[in-house]
Amino acid sequence: MRSKYIIGGLIIVGFTIWAAISFNSSLTPYVTIGEARQSNETVQVKGERVGSGHFDVKTNQFRFQIRDENGELLDVVYDGAKPGNFDQASHIVCVGKYENGVFHAKELLVKCPSKYQPEGSEL
Repeated sequence: MRSKYIIGGLIIVGFTIWAAISFNSSLTPYVTIGEARQSNETVQVKGERVGSGHFDVKTNQFRFQIRDENGELLDVVYDGAKPGNFDQASHIVCVGKYENGVFHAKELLVKCPSKYQPEGSEL
């Protein structure tokens, strides 16, 4: 009877350790553009949208630029269509890796101004 409790406890402890390691490895840190250029890992970079970008029909890639709070520009390539609300976005969060002089985004999070925020005010 006692060995069942020990085995059950070990299973719970093992599962808890596995869950903690899995959760920790799935976190993607926010970094500056300069840090993204130095990283070999998947990161998140937030920046102000610069222009409206360009979608290449032949390659199915959307290319655009963002500017971070330090004023650094980053060229971004996203394999997919231009998000519908991209032109209304105040900021874009790009999730991906920096390779060969370009940030390759696998995911875009478009941050639009709040409809509840008065025009011209800052968050």
